[in-house]
Amino acid sequence: MSAGPGTALAGVDVGGGGVRVAARCGGSEVRAEDTAAVPRVRGGIDVPRLVPRILDLLREATHRSGTERFDRVAVGLTGLPDLVEDPEELVRLLRSGFPVGDVLLAADALTTHAGALGGRPGVVVAAGTGSVALGTDLHRLWRRTDGWGYLLGDRGSGAWIGQEGLRRALLALDGLPGGSAALLARAERSFGGVRELEVRVYRGEDATSSLLASFSPEVAEAAREGDAVARRIWREAGTHLGETAAAAASPGLERTFSWGGRLFDAGALVSDPFRAAVLRRVPDARLVDPAGDALDGALALAAAEGPLAHRPPYLFRHDA
Repeated sequence: MSAGPGTALAGVDVGGGGVRVAARCGGSEVRAEDTAAVPRVRGGIDVPRLVPRILDLLREATHRSGTERFDRVAVGLTGLPDLVEDPEELVRLLRSGFPVGDVLLAADALTTHAGALGGRPGVVVAAGTGSVALGTDLHRLWRRTDGWGYLLGDRGSGAWIGQEGLRRALLALDGLPGGSAALLARAERSFGGVRELEVRVYRGEDATSSLLASFSPEVAEAAREGDAVARRIWREAGTHLGETAAAAASPGLERTFSWGGRLFDAGALVSDPFRAAVLRRVPDARLVDPAGDALDGALALAAAEGPLAHRPPYLFRHDA
């Protein structure tokens, strides 16, 4: 399908902040969002509970844009394919509840890449609750680094920062070296005490990675107030992210680097060490500010001219 000027297109972003939709029809663009947490089951995303929320937003977008269907929908999913057991199920449920043509399912690493670099070759690191980097020219070269989850990887992510912050808080509580009284005070205010923190981490219903990541803004505030331990955590986080990005730069790939994800809202705390780490490992790197976010990337994939190859695990194409 060619995404011509009269084509109705939609991009969907499913991530830690909920579900967002951007729709384009003719010269107009509308956006809608649902900020509730993405529904989960053990080990993954609860697709049957997720799809109705996507459908509600698509219907809202059609109503506001004056179209009755979308010729192409691109859905960016956090953790695809690791957290989605059957991508085909999502496509079936989507088509059973709404008139759509082509459906593209993309890993959020790809939609973040497309949003940040506008479809150009290069490397983009995505950092929110987790972290992953993708280096690609969208055709022949594809290399992913990290994205292994908070137990095995996700170095420098929000979950990593939150966990490091809480560890340092508990070191202070135990009177051990390397602790931070400032982080301990923030942890006690955030969780209502150490006992409550233990219960929520080990026996609570919260997704552990999200719970840990929820403490990263507290680590950022402590760093801005001058706490040396918190500042070191953020410096290490940015360095880890830069190393992850540099490792995704395949030989022959354009040396352009960018970034995406809510973690970079922390500004210089993370961006300065990130830039420094990239340039140490790739001296000829060109670092550019992101042109857009993962939702912009999903809409860009939907609007792409010419064929987009079926490229699991990054992109699953289902033509009408």
